[in-house]
Amino acid sequence: MQSTSVQSVSEGAPVFLRIMRDGSLVSANWKMAGILQGLGYMVNVGAFSTPITGGGNGTILDQDQPEFVISVPTGTSIIPLRAEVVCAVPILTADSEESEILLAVDQDAANTSGGGGGTSETIYNMNTLKGSGSACTVVSAITADITTAPTLDLELMHKLLLGDFGDATGISHPELYGLYQPEAGPILNGPCMLIGYWGGTVAVTGFAVVQWLEFRTSFVAI
Repeated sequence: MQSTSVQSVSEGAPVFLRIMRDGSLVSANWKMAGILQGLGYMVNVGAFSTPITGGGNGTILDQDQPEFVISVPTGTSIIPLRAEVVCAVPILTADSEESEILLAVDQDAANTSGGGGGTSETIYNMNTLKGSGSACTVVSAITADITTAPTLDLELMHKLLLGDFGDATGISHPELYGLYQPEAGPILNGPCMLIGYWGGTVAVTGFAVVQWLEFRTSFVAI
């Protein structure tokens, strides 16, 4: 099986059965098949031991200042495979102090104007023999309002942590962790944005790793 020569054909057209080079007949997981073809991509948000401060470099989640934005242009579609967010939450010293993670989608626009500043992240191909090739762009650590405020049409993951001590003397060292790994994810057709937030009533810092499959929209259109 040589993955790099795979070609998609039109609906109803005949295709050849593919086998391993030793003659074995196998059925590949559809996600792994896409990665073998070089259609899998990933991005790291936060570098090594330097996390990103949530809430638009503040505290409470700010809809106009996400912690990362994956912008999908017109003509491109993605399927989110996995999003892992790990946050460090300061000591909570009062009941009802909270921190949260939100992964959402604006299905009508992509943030291609560069408004909001932030850091441009490198997108990696999950087949490391191939160059990136992604049509998407990723910006993280946005600390000024982006040009057009996102509309959060779809919420894919929402994690919430509340302080609850039961008395006036307790303290807490909680963990805030979010993992989005659907069996079958939505198809997000550009222009759109996959957006990540974290923050709370205390200053929350965090890292994220996001993976997706990427196609021409004409390939996934029905």
